[in-house]
This record gives sequence, C-alpha cells and structure tokens, in this order.
Amino acid sequence: MEQNLIQSEPFEDLFVLEMANNHWGDLDRGMRIIKDFGQVVRFNNVRAAIKLQFRDPDNFIHKDFRDRDDIRYVKKTLATTLQRDDFAQLVEAVRRAGCIPMATPFDESSVDLCRELKLPLVKLASSDLNDWVLIEKIATLRVPVIASSGGSSLKDIDDLVTFFRNREIPLALNHCVSLYPSEDTELELNQIDFLHRRYPGLTVGFSTHEYHDWTSSMLVAYAKGARTFERHIDIDDGEYEVSPYCSLPDQIDEWFKAFWKVKEMCGAPGVAKRIPPQREVDYLDGLVRGVYARRPLAVGEVLSDDDIYLAVPLLKGQISCRELIAGEELVAPIAVDAPVMVQAIGGPYGRNPSLRAQIEARGLEV
Repeated sequence: MEQNLIQSEPFEDLFVLEMANNHWGDLDRGMRIIKDFGQVVRFNNVRAAIKLQFRDPDNFIHKDFRDRDDIRYVKKTLATTLQRDDFAQLVEAVRRAGCIPMATPFDESSVDLCRELKLPLVKLASSDLNDWVLIEKIATLRVPVIASSGGSSLKDIDDLVTFFRNREIPLALNHCVSLYPSEDTELELNQIDFLHRRYPGLTVGFSTHEYHDWTSSMLVAYAKGARTFERHIDIDDGEYEVSPYCSLPDQIDEWFKAFWKVKEMCGAPGVAKRIPPQREVDYLDGLVRGVYARRPLAVGEVLSDDDIYLAVPLLKGQISCRELIAGEELVAPIAVDAPVMVQAIGGPYGRNPSLRAQIEARGLEV
C-alpha cells in the first residue's frame, strides 16, 4: 500500500503534516494526533505524510549542557524524548491511518532510525541545509528527500540541488520562511516563482508557519506551481498550549478544501492546451457568425466575397465564418438574405458525411 501512496512522482500533491514534538514525550498523545488527522486526511481524499522529528539526545546534546533549563531547545528536546519502540509504534499508527510515515532526522543516529523503520520519505530541516555530514548520511538512505529553504543562502541551495541531482535522488525544495509564526507580510510567495526558474524540473513546495487563515496562501502557492505543502499540526486537549503556528484538525480540513478548490479553478496541468468542455463549445458556437447570401445565387456560381455577408445567429447546418472559403461552387440555389447551408456548397464539408454532420449538429434550430 505504501508504494502506491508514494507513486512514481513522490511529491506531487503531497501534504506533510508536521507533528514535531507535539506528542510531548507522551506516546498516547501522539497516537491521538495521528488518529484525528488521519480521519481528516481520509475525509478529504488527499495524499498526506505525517512527519515526526528524530533526535538522539545522547549524541545530539552535549553532556555538559543537558541540565541547562535556560536553553529552550535543549529543555524541550529532553522533555519530549521518546524511545525507539515508541517511534516504531507511531510510525505503524501512521501507516494504519492511511498516511505516509516520514521523519526529520537531526543527527546521524536518527538517520539510522529512519532506515530501521523503513521510512519512504525524509525531510531535511532548514537549519541543516549545509550540514554536509548529515546530508551525506541521509543520501545513503536512497529515498526521496524534501528540503526547506528557510534562512539559507543561494549557494547552499545550489549545492544541495546539485548534490541530490548527481546522485539521482528525488528532491523537492520547499519555499519556507523560518519565523514561528509568520505574518502574512512575511510569506514571500514570489520565491516559488524564483525557485521554479532557477531549478527547472525540480518539484517546488511551500512550508508555512502562518496563522491567520488556511485558504489564501494555498490558492496563491498552488497557482504559482507549488506541489507539496507542509504545516505543523496539533490537537487542543486542554493539557498543552497549542502554538500559534500549529494547525488544528478543523483548520487542516479548511486547508485541504482550499487545495481542491484551487485545483478545480486551475484545471489541467499547464503543459498543453486544454480541451474545452462541450458546454463551452456550444456557448461559443452561439456567438459565431453565419454566412448569408447578399443576392440571389444560382447553381454553378462560384462564391466570392461580394456575394455573401456574415451575421448572427448561426443556424444548424449553416456554413460559418470558420469554414468560409471563397471560390466554392454552389450545387443548390440560395435566395437573397438566406443562409448558405452546408449542402449548397461543393467543398469537403458538403461532400463528406462526417464533416457535414458536425455542422448540422451545431447552431440555432429554426
């Protein structure tokens, strides 16, 4: 099932729901988050990964600083630590929820955990975009990678893209502003255009920490070509304060619905001319001008521009401005101001039954 979820294009229309440390070291709370968001994912019929964060505290935090409560990052990492078996249970719960299990490894030992749990996708955090020891280790997994670009230099991104392209490892690059939370004025969505131009053929996504609405940036980002999306998630159980950059299940539901709306509005991928629906064709046919005789025309006469004029409405079976070709010989007489019907001319539309049927099926019935 997991292979089908990833498909041949691992990032297309993929949502990454970032749990981060919102389990707060409580396995049961992590299970509730997965259950609640798994239901929202299924209800909205989207492809989604639920992403954990892996850190090995024994190696990640220097032993001399583990009791420093004044260093927030250290304190939170230690307070939310889960054991390997706990992570294994969370990963299995993600799979049962019909989602793709995913993680952000922050150290080399955590990359080994990704391998042990057979995670099919991994994330490279913005803070690690030039941590080449970690990047080299992640590459040994040989699985698709999503990287966020928040706070990085252009050289960092260029080097990263080259690195993964040279190794033929699928990479998606998320535009991201690493401000928690981000104001609407800080989203910089035009960076999606920039990333598309600089790295043609690379999947570009949008990872956001905004908190004012769950619709507007989706509409803009998708229309600009973002095809993978990420938000932090949490539940409000009254036990822990929900960070403003985290989304609750009802907000993610709104986000998914905005995705389907913009997908509907944008239509088919912009790589070829769309095929208009018949309803649109019929409407436009009603605006096409038909060919009318300026004077009485006899059998055998050859049509010239002086013999006809164009006007609406177009009638069923009438030649329109689209098919009009001067020099056609008439095979039937036509009265003044009468429509020039397809059976009255000697061209291919008059001779060929299938071509004639198209003309006879359109226009106004009289």
